[in-house]
Amino acid sequence: MSTRQTRIWVGIDAGKGHHWAVALDSDGGTLFSTKVINDEAQILALIETARERADEVRWAVDISGRASTLLLALLVAHGQHVVYVPGRTVNRMSAAYKGEGKTDARDARVIADQARMRPKDFALLDTPPELVTTLRILTNYRADLIADRVRLVNRLRDLLVGICPALERAFDYSAAKGPVVMLTEYQTPAALRRIGVKRLTTWLERRKVRSADAVAAKAVEAAQSQQIALPGEKRAAKLVCNLAHQLLALDERLKDNDREIRETFRADERAEIIESMPGMGPILGAEFIAIVGDLSGYHDAGRLASHAGLAPVARDSGRRTGNYHRPKRYNRRLRHIFYLAAQTAMMRPGPSRDYYLRKRSEGLIHTQALLALARRRVDVLWAMLRDKRLFTSTPPVTQAA
Repeated sequence: MSTRQTRIWVGIDAGKGHHWAVALDSDGGTLFSTKVINDEAQILALIETARERADEVRWAVDISGRASTLLLALLVAHGQHVVYVPGRTVNRMSAAYKGEGKTDARDARVIADQARMRPKDFALLDTPPELVTTLRILTNYRADLIADRVRLVNRLRDLLVGICPALERAFDYSAAKGPVVMLTEYQTPAALRRIGVKRLTTWLERRKVRSADAVAAKAVEAAQSQQIALPGEKRAAKLVCNLAHQLLALDERLKDNDREIRETFRADERAEIIESMPGMGPILGAEFIAIVGDLSGYHDAGRLASHAGLAPVARDSGRRTGNYHRPKRYNRRLRHIFYLAAQTAMMRPGPSRDYYLRKRSEGLIHTQALLALARRRVDVLWAMLRDKRLFTSTPPVTQAA
């Protein structure tokens, strides 16, 4: 008969199909180690088993994404204390334990032991609000669509080089819709020469292509520079036609996704505040909300800047002090958001551009000045959300007490 513990720690190595759970007592002894299918009934049975062993159960997981959504939802719904132990920490600390094997059970034990020994080092997990979850799904899907679009454009350009290099060089197919529309019907130099500038212009205008005359003239000019038909041209032309149709369809899906992101983001009460800041449009604002949630996990603006990789990390040793370097552990997407927003704001007259020019005059290169601006804007955005105040180009006047 097992003795009931005052408190136990359960580490879970989470996965898509199944999880592995290991429970430790206050001395680090193993109480149980078991495999759990990612199923509601089995997870509830695990929660009940842990509750029978102790008065208080502390849970720790190494994944906070979609794979652990059901697990986290059930734990939170049953009032359990759950912390997030990053996979990087688990990987590094595994080397400090006996043995060199790599198993789910071993990782789950490391997760539980780290949560036991470092109770204040890891962030608490909670189920995010419905709006935040929706924005995470939509923004992640948008990132996938953009990656698919990049691959399609690269394949299309690679095939065009084998048909007519001049035609491949003539347009930026990633930015202009008109040339892609043209490729749905005309892909070879011979076909473009046959139709000519005038008829091609008319054909493009019927499909509502902007600057149809310029697109037609440039395409026919590229076609006239090559008279020879390259090997495999016919088959490559069919593939280019197919890729062009896929690219146009993907652009429509991106438009629909962006529209849904804007509508969902503007349903948040903070949307107006975030959008009032120069450079922060609805897409960047939605990605920001999807990452930070309600900001309850950040004590101050410095913690938010640290998560975005915009706060330097000290590296002092012996007599070497005041030595700072770029952090290695931070959220790349969050840093990208602040970087893009700062870059957009810097291009327009205003306090952001003035600050950027001042940093350049101090000797910083473009990237350094832009990162300094991004760091400053973290403080501004934090203050705006804290005070629920829209952005103004002039700082608010503080009244004396």
